[in-house]
Amino acid sequence: MLTPEEDMEINAFKKRGWSIAAIARHTGHDRKTIRAYLTGDREPGVRVRADADPFDRFEAYVRQRFVDDPHVWATVLFDEVTALGYDRAYPTFTRQLRARDLRPHCEPCSSSNGRAHVDIEHPPGEEIQWDWLELDDTPWGAKAYVLVGALSHSGRFRVWFSEADDQAHLVVGIDEILRRLGGTPKRWRVDRMATVIKPGTSQVQRSFVPVAKHYGVGVDPCPPRHGNRKGVVEKNIHYLTQRWWRTARVASPAEAQVSADRFCVEVADARPRAGVTVAELADGEPLLALPAAPFPAEVTLVRTVAANALVSLWGNRYSVPPGLVGGHVQIRWRHGAATIELRAAGGVVGTHTLAPRGEQRTVRLPEHTKALENVVLGAFNTDRPCRRKVNRPPSDAALALTAELLGDRGADPVIDLDVYRRAIDGEALG
Repeated sequence: MLTPEEDMEINAFKKRGWSIAAIARHTGHDRKTIRAYLTGDREPGVRVRADADPFDRFEAYVRQRFVDDPHVWATVLFDEVTALGYDRAYPTFTRQLRARDLRPHCEPCSSSNGRAHVDIEHPPGEEIQWDWLELDDTPWGAKAYVLVGALSHSGRFRVWFSEADDQAHLVVGIDEILRRLGGTPKRWRVDRMATVIKPGTSQVQRSFVPVAKHYGVGVDPCPPRHGNRKGVVEKNIHYLTQRWWRTARVASPAEAQVSADRFCVEVADARPRAGVTVAELADGEPLLALPAAPFPAEVTLVRTVAANALVSLWGNRYSVPPGLVGGHVQIRWRHGAATIELRAAGGVVGTHTLAPRGEQRTVRLPEHTKALENVVLGAFNTDRPCRRKVNRPPSDAALALTAELLGDRGADPVIDLDVYRRAIDGEALG
């Protein structure tokens, strides 16, 4: 096989009047090889296969199947051609699909892939982009929802770890991120998440309108099937997962939050941008001031009561009455409030002052502590323990029941001693 550079050289030699034999001697290649490239029978950089490609027999079938169904999975096609006699591996099969460009182009599904694109200019302080990052495999064993907010102009981003992605948790995350950024841009751009945008439309959910009004912003949904319209936040999510999450040494959501906050400030903000850093670029963005109090979203969670009459919430433990051990309680917290409310069977069973997240504190109400002590102490028995080394054979009542169970098998045998006497004396037994 000749490279494109070698093909160029032999064509130059030919134009100078060199013979094929002379070119072959000079380049060290066979004359038949030189002749094939000069006549165009062979293509530079393409190796001639010594044997026929096994896929050639099945190409027409695969093409027809793509005509039948342009979206048929490659795994389905592989099963079909294997049943027809194809004996190569699946990676080889998919490589042939790509190399021969067999799958037809689908414009609606391709979205912006392969189309001309342009970088969108984002004026400073104009827009922030929001998106959820879902982490299924976490060190603490529970799925984590990470809200990411990225300033479109500078690329500065902040994150908030949450245990759900409903509207209440979204509002809490938005406020936490905006306060870490020090303000809010004029516009919020989101994908078509159902907690913000009515499914199938471009209209903002009625329940989310008060949130936007509280912060004085407008909400812009991405066009359908154009996820790269919010490419700033998607690129930052990719950066966050690869640069921080893959190697983060964290054991709980609280530790992850602290570690991510430190990473955003110390590492992500130090990225270079057009001769300056992300931090320097972001510091020049004119953000709107945040309201003094966050939007009062009500977060509702359900927890199982442990054996010590405590429920866990955000790295701390709170007491409930001991009668609820093993059951479920509902925790209600209004964002910005200093207390949480615990409910069971429709009633309030306790109101606690909210401890800082991740402090590993145990918060007990005096009445819960007293009730738990009474339950625990009431379970103790001060009587003398039973004696174990005594003789207690079956009673007469037990023997009577034994006789009933055995019936005739349990009757005492009648022994005739005279029979024994005669046997000993050698007398004949009648």
